[in-house]
Amino acid sequence: MTHRAMPQTRVGRFGLIAALVAIALFIACSAAAPARAADDPLSSWNDGPTKQAILDFVATTTDEASPNFVPPAERVVTFDQDGTLWVEKPMYSQVVYCLSRVPDVVKAKPELADVEPFKTVLSGDRAAVATLPQADLIKILTATLTGMSVEEFQAAAQKWLDSAKDARWHRPYTELTYLPMHELLEYFRANGFQTYIVTGGGQDFVRVYADRVYGIPPEQVVGSAAGTKYGYDKQGKPFLTKEPRLLLNDNDAGKPEGIHLMIGRRPHASFGNSTGDRQMLEYTKAGDGARLSMLLLHDDAEREYAYGPAQGLPDSKVGTFTQALYDEAQSKGWIVISMKRDWNRVFSFAE
Repeated sequence: MTHRAMPQTRVGRFGLIAALVAIALFIACSAAAPARAADDPLSSWNDGPTKQAILDFVATTTDEASPNFVPPAERVVTFDQDGTLWVEKPMYSQVVYCLSRVPDVVKAKPELADVEPFKTVLSGDRAAVATLPQADLIKILTATLTGMSVEEFQAAAQKWLDSAKDARWHRPYTELTYLPMHELLEYFRANGFQTYIVTGGGQDFVRVYADRVYGIPPEQVVGSAAGTKYGYDKQGKPFLTKEPRLLLNDNDAGKPEGIHLMIGRRPHASFGNSTGDRQMLEYTKAGDGARLSMLLLHDDAEREYAYGPAQGLPDSKVGTFTQALYDEAQSKGWIVISMKRDWNRVFSFAE
């Protein structure tokens, strides 16, 4: 009996050894994959000219032996936000926030219930809301973003951000940020660059979440800004009230103007996605030495959205990327990032 059992035991041992070897190889391979990803700071970017341009720019501007070396104090990179760092379709997130605040505004001022555009917003007719002219949208923004203390606004915006979810992905708006751009922010900062948001959106709104979401502190957010008024509450405590008085329209030419006003240095790299970013990219590229100007083209309807109308994509009133802008990028040496071609992942929650 023992003689017959020995071959079985021997086979069992060989099988066990083979299994252990297979497991060891599996663990080694599994461990190696994250290591390779860790070695690539831009792992969500596909290898190619776009990714290489970013790597080359950082290499030449941080090498002290390079004629393009940029001292750390001057390493400034600016990013548009809507459509560049996070989703802007089908409507800017801040506009969605303002629309959600209309019932509270009407509750405080019941006489507005029968006044346009508040009446249309209260009706819940999304199609009608989508056709509201800019003048009516400005009325809504004014009513929902001003007339309160800075702290009251911050609390209301934070409450909405903590609870509101996008209709398509059913996720908080702050999760609809682009993984490749997160990697890019971290990569620049790891190489001594200061990263700024320069947005046409409301400066105070973006400052509520920029540090938590992007690692960009409030003082490094430049946006469209309304005036404030200094005063005292009943206990004599000083506070600021947000007023319906525009100080900076941080879009188009307002972006380089805002950069000069708030940052004081010309960026060495800028990233945008629409005609509203054109002057910022022109201003960046006009500087001496190595400069990087890049535009994100939304051409991936499956993973995100596709709109232009550049390159024959559908036209859009939100985040318009015209063919003229595309042609300017080609003629001036700007780089157009193709979401479909250059990114192997769009969001951290989706493969």
